[in-house]
Amino acid sequence: MPVTKIKTLALSLALSLAISSLTLAQGTATSTPAPATAPTSSPAVSKIGIVNIQDAIANTNEGQKEFGALKAKFTPKETELKGLNDELEAMKRSFEAQQDKLSPEAKSTQAKTIESKQKILQRNYEDAQAEFQQAEQEVVNRIGGKMLSVLEKYAKANGYSMVLDVSNPQTPVLWASQGTIITKELVDAYNAESGVAAPPAKPAGATAPRPAPARPASTPAPTPKKP
Repeated sequence: MPVTKIKTLALSLALSLAISSLTLAQGTATSTPAPATAPTSSPAVSKIGIVNIQDAIANTNEGQKEFGALKAKFTPKETELKGLNDELEAMKRSFEAQQDKLSPEAKSTQAKTIESKQKILQRNYEDAQAEFQQAEQEVVNRIGGKMLSVLEKYAKANGYSMVLDVSNPQTPVLWASQGTIITKELVDAYNAESGVAAPPAKPAGATAPRPAPARPASTPAPTPKKP
């Protein structure tokens, strides 16, 4: 059974910040009595921002540094697993090609050997996956927790009453104008506050580094936990 590469998915977060204002209009007294009118209020302007928290975390200077370190850490394990998988696949092909010529005893022995190696490979894969997911979650929590604070400051300073995270598939955002998307602005604000230097320039078309091992698609992406 081929080994599925572990890929990062991964992260989900919905944030809302309540900011409201209310201005009361006062009537001016005159010498001539006038009909009483109820005070009016000017409606508060609801400014909503859209952000992709997963992209924001991955594209901060700190995120690129941390995920780059994870990639370097897990690349040897990925190479090892690929080697074991290639060896197992070669054994399967050889067995399929020769099984008609093998005695029942030899056929049974080889089948058990393949089954044993398959179980070992699966355990190694699951161990590597669990280790990777834990390390990835720690990075996401560490950066995501600090990003919540930066986002709150940015939203208040720029008059946002709500910020929605579209990296979460449960966020019901069907359309948003380009002007409401503040992912890059959040990344810039985070970089300015963190003080982490930008990584070396990447070749054109390159994306932010992500951990090399990848989880199966059925495994949910990690999300930052609130501090």
